[in-house]
Amino acid sequence: MVSRSYANLLDLSAGDMGVAPRSSRRLPRVMTVAGIVSAEGRDDDNSNSVTSEAPSSLSTERIIIVAHMLPLLAQRKADDTGWTFSWDEDSLVLQLKDGLPEDMEVIYIGCLKVEVEPSEQDEVASALLETFNCVPAFLPAHVQVNFYHGFCKQLLWPLFHYMLPLAPDHGGRFDRSLWQAYVSANKLFADKVMEVISPEDDFVWVHDYHLLVLPTFLRRRFNKIKLGFFLHSPFPSSEIYRTLPVRDEILRALLNADLVGFHTFDYARHFLSCCSRMLGLVYESRRGYMGLEYYGRTVGIKIMPVGIHMGQLNTRLKRHDTEWRIGELRAEYAGKTVLLGVDDMDIFKGIGLKLLAMEQLLKQHPQRRGKVVLVQIVKPARGRGKDVLEIQNEASTIARRINREFGWEGYQPVVLLERSVPLYERLAFYAIAECCVVTAVRDGMNLHPYEYIVARQGCVAAEPANGASAETARQSMLVVSEFIGCSPSLSGAIRVNPWNIETMADALNTAITMPTAEKHMRHEKHFKYVSTHDVAYWAQSFMGDLERTCRDHQRRRSYGIGFGLSFKVVALDPNFRKLLTEHIVSAYGRSQKRAILLDYDGTMITQTSHNKTPNQDVITLLNTLCNDPKNSVFIVSGRGRKTLSDWFSPCERLGIAAEHGYYYRWRKDEEWTTCVSVQDFEWKEVAAPVMNLYTESTDGSIIEEKESAIVWHYRDADPDFGSWQAKELLDHLESVLANEPVAVKSGQHIVEVKPQGVSKGVIVEKLLSMMAERGSPPDFVLCVGDDRSDEDMFESIATTMSLPPQSSMAEVFACTVGQKPSKAKYYLDDTSNVLNMLQGLAIASDPGSATALSAYSTHTSQATLEMSLLHI
Repeated sequence: MVSRSYANLLDLSAGDMGVAPRSSRRLPRVMTVAGIVSAEGRDDDNSNSVTSEAPSSLSTERIIIVAHMLPLLAQRKADDTGWTFSWDEDSLVLQLKDGLPEDMEVIYIGCLKVEVEPSEQDEVASALLETFNCVPAFLPAHVQVNFYHGFCKQLLWPLFHYMLPLAPDHGGRFDRSLWQAYVSANKLFADKVMEVISPEDDFVWVHDYHLLVLPTFLRRRFNKIKLGFFLHSPFPSSEIYRTLPVRDEILRALLNADLVGFHTFDYARHFLSCCSRMLGLVYESRRGYMGLEYYGRTVGIKIMPVGIHMGQLNTRLKRHDTEWRIGELRAEYAGKTVLLGVDDMDIFKGIGLKLLAMEQLLKQHPQRRGKVVLVQIVKPARGRGKDVLEIQNEASTIARRINREFGWEGYQPVVLLERSVPLYERLAFYAIAECCVVTAVRDGMNLHPYEYIVARQGCVAAEPANGASAETARQSMLVVSEFIGCSPSLSGAIRVNPWNIETMADALNTAITMPTAEKHMRHEKHFKYVSTHDVAYWAQSFMGDLERTCRDHQRRRSYGIGFGLSFKVVALDPNFRKLLTEHIVSAYGRSQKRAILLDYDGTMITQTSHNKTPNQDVITLLNTLCNDPKNSVFIVSGRGRKTLSDWFSPCERLGIAAEHGYYYRWRKDEEWTTCVSVQDFEWKEVAAPVMNLYTESTDGSIIEEKESAIVWHYRDADPDFGSWQAKELLDHLESVLANEPVAVKSGQHIVEVKPQGVSKGVIVEKLLSMMAERGSPPDFVLCVGDDRSDEDMFESIATTMSLPPQSSMAEVFACTVGQKPSKAKYYLDDTSNVLNMLQGLAIASDPGSATALSAYSTHTSQATLEMSLLHI
């Protein structure tokens, strides 16, 4: 059964084998012919299902790992009659399997690294599924070029590495066709997931920036899918990211995952800042876990750097070819100190800067000439374009210049290896290097320093045969850029700014001359971390957090709203439901004494409206409700009593509770009464100067002074700075007002100081109690609000109306507007829904008022229609 949220939405886009995997269980939901899906058990109704059963244990589940490339190596058979496939043991998505439970089945979805002719694709797909549990995604050639070499490499890769690509020298202006290819490719990956997924049982783990919008496609199809995403590249600061024309679509897509992972806190902080500045979301930290509330769903934020595969490296180190190569290299570089660099040919790896630092070292320290060699391994470029050619030419030019100036026959200060170096040979270079140098100007993680540490530790067995001691082997030095993801975890490394050539040269000299005992100490510290935080630990930690985040999926009700890449899922508690007009009108008609308690800002008028004065339609609506003798209608607002009195002066019988209930009156011709007795407001003389100090230093903030309270607003300030200043102001005010009879509270973009015992919850409890004392306890209570202060009302009503005599007779409708989740039992989506509901009550009170209210009905009908469509 297709989920209800999906049924009426527009499509987002046009939109000889190796050893078999551990699990031999056949996939229940896919045929071996590409594109044909089994109909067996295809029930994915996510609409309103509720279950009290806890999710299955993680070890009994299945996981679908989605990455750009499958962890396979492919080779054409010699007779050109087919393909031979084998596992790519260097692939991270294959290595992470060691961190998953033994009985968990793993399915891989991704592209192949070779082009397969369309006539062979069905056969290849069937064979890969049967033998490797791999589902290949075959992208059309033009989509692959525009998707990977276009949008991914020309735009996302530079942007995520803090380079603005939207300039003529870097790919030109934003190309919408590249974006369309990116969306189409993600849609194709989603189709492959849908072929194999069992949505109520399987976990899905999506990897890296190639598939940023995939979570939206999957969430749209399966509202309760258990979905994690990990970004292996940096995430740029908001100043950089906000230049991306499709920035909101990508952010909202990532928020459709249940858990979003990053290597470092910096990357996570940038993502959270973008969500705050562009989507208005605020993150919270609860018991050590960070998360964002997004339409009732908690999106977890995971910070965990990936590790290396210890078992694979240790096994490779013991192989004969590695030991043989170590001996060969020791002989070749005998008597010399080897500095090693291993980098992709990439504009962000800082290869030219590293070579310049080597040149500077030889200039400043002539005694190092003939004794120090920098071996720079340069792996082939994965991207295209003139930037890559320029960086290749730069590296070659600098290397030739250094060798010409400082080298001689038999000695080359710089050895540039521009070729693919197999792992065994790379480990051999690690083993003989006194120092590993990583000078990337920006990098997601970079595991080469980790590999170097393990190689220096693990090559001890090979050392005696080559005339070195075990103690010599167990030491290492690292010079690393402070702009790479592994830098925070390598506290014993010498961190450098790669743009500062002189400082890098000094760091290289320090690494060479550091005493052996200190090198050993730093090495032991690094090895302890690297060996305990390997790739299995990373995968196990991520999956544990993903399971915890998804624990309540089946218990909650979910429905989708929005079109295209704006799609999102609203998750609600089973007892939290939309307030239907026909339901409340029916209860309204049965009741004899009613209490109607309404917030104003955000409830009867939108928060974004510049003119907050109620229009004539709202006044007419309120008067109709007030004229019913069965009704007691109150506006409960944080605004001052003078403002509310002026706005609602035409409403003779309307009750008003101003300043969160400090002042209240039952009708216009009555005097104002205070909720609590406060004689002294001298504390304002202390609070006001403090707030003025923060207002002067926080652009966009203002002070609102009420009769009973002072409020500092920062809605128009910079989101991050305003939030930071609000926390500081809260602490400052709590300190200076510690002995005063006031409460200092933070709210939605405000910090407020008010007398103790004043809140909307207190005044609501008082009003209901007074109605009971007058002999007319309400048997119908409607309370509507939209923000955090209104939650006090909902909580107070739940408590008050559960006590006798109200508990035996009253029907209570506590309703939040927009905010989800809430302490209220019901919700409405926006102010137009609220006014439509009130109109229904008004017509029930006075059927003759229908004509007077018709103008309002016409005015809001279009908005109501649009909202109804979103909730199909």
